[in-house]
Amino acid sequence: MSIVRAPFGVMPSGEAVDQYTLQSEDGSAVSIITYGGTLTSIRVPDRTGKLADVCLGFDTLEKYLHVPGYMGALIGRYANRIGDSRFELNGREYRLFANEGRNTLHGGKIGFNQKVWKAETASEEGLDSLILTCESADGEEGYPGNLSVRVTYSFGEGELTLHYEAVSDQDTVINLTNHCYFNLAGHASGTVNDHFMQINADRFTVVRDDCIPTGELRPVEGTPFDLRGSVRIADGLARMDEDEQMRFGKGYDHNFVIAREGEGISKAAELFDPATGRVMETFTDMPGVQFYGGNMLECDFDGKDGVRYAPHGGLCLETQFFPDSPNQPDFPSCVLRAGDKYDYTTVYKFSVREDA
Repeated sequence: MSIVRAPFGVMPSGEAVDQYTLQSEDGSAVSIITYGGTLTSIRVPDRTGKLADVCLGFDTLEKYLHVPGYMGALIGRYANRIGDSRFELNGREYRLFANEGRNTLHGGKIGFNQKVWKAETASEEGLDSLILTCESADGEEGYPGNLSVRVTYSFGEGELTLHYEAVSDQDTVINLTNHCYFNLAGHASGTVNDHFMQINADRFTVVRDDCIPTGELRPVEGTPFDLRGSVRIADGLARMDEDEQMRFGKGYDHNFVIAREGEGISKAAELFDPATGRVMETFTDMPGVQFYGGNMLECDFDGKDGVRYAPHGGLCLETQFFPDSPNQPDFPSCVLRAGDKYDYTTVYKFSVREDA
């Protein structure tokens, strides 16, 4: 393993942005830039050993600065949506910036995806890691508490691990994730609709027409959200007319309640591309995973290699607390008490399957 650091660009403020690449001996590699803690590239082999980049992204910092969509970025303070851009904590109301209609999405106006994170590298037992840190001041985007955040990216033997940690000096709410768009056939290969998705969830969070949860956890059985067996994504999308929830999300854009097997990390999902044999398993100790099928993915700028990304050109598997949890008392609590530690891990494991 090795870590290569290279300049990636300069912010309008003059602050430098670097790219770090974690490389394996077989040529597999993961690249991350300090702007937004953004995953810019994931190169893994197919069933023949051919490497391809399975992460959508851009070649320049300027495009990351100007193209919406949170491409590959760390999300915080609160990933996903908070209804009506408000919540109550300890009897006090907190007002947030509304950046999706009347709701808050992915941290608000200036989320963690727009910060330049401080970086250091580490190596332990042959595993190289990139450690990113940032500070979020009390009142930033309306959230209480001075929050210190640390995210460690590690890569080895086909496993990309993201370890999220945070502490606050006041009670607050927090929900960190990564918004990488995956396409196991390669970022330039077209849509992911021929991929097969399996999600270990018996229930999903029902949403209103603006994708804010109603509080209902609905069984997946009999719906397009029953992905407990491996389902071709296109086959699920073909059922959109029969399911109001699919229409509200314009396809798959829902949180699934992971069927956990005890404490610790559990398998949440498995994605398979029959054309290349690539498999990506997702493991986490978070309670939910948002499957977003790239329904509204459309870029006015060329992506890497001159590719113009279109809807369904990639998909996201965002491990998380449930959306709008600060306003849903029956959902798992996203409250971080002062002095306690937020400590969660997600692993994306890449492998190949010989069968089609």
